[in-house]
Amino acid sequence: MARKTLLIVLLLLGAVAPAAADFRLCNNTTGRVSVAIAYTNGEAWVSEGWWNLKASACETLLRGPLAAQFYYIYAMDERGGEWKGKAFMCTRDREFRIDGREDCYVRGFDRTGFFEIDTGKDARSWTVQLTDPGQARPQ
Repeated sequence: MARKTLLIVLLLLGAVAPAAADFRLCNNTTGRVSVAIAYTNGEAWVSEGWWNLKASACETLLRGPLAAQFYYIYAMDERGGEWKGKAFMCTRDREFRIDGREDCYVRGFDRTGFFEIDTGKDARSWTVQLTDPGQARPQ
């Protein structure tokens, strides 16, 4: 009887364990991509890069519950393809973490267009599925 009770308690504990809450990106393309992310930490803008993901690989870009509704991504592949947008953030060629999005050139950085991800108001985690241009996105 004690064994059954222990099993039930363990099952209940597993049912209430918090789910992982992260911002992830999966590379569903046929080649390697380099990825940068930008977000607000509630006080200022931050941009970070680079994560290099092989084809069919996923990576956690930010750990923990989402702190904002909007995140911004820029990615490029080895063949010159880009996933970009109209939200300009500061970047540089090598690994970086840059505070602020103003005066990129003056501060010695590049100015790069990121595309927007709207995670919704209540999302705790999110995964971006990066696909080859022209490839249909799975439903």
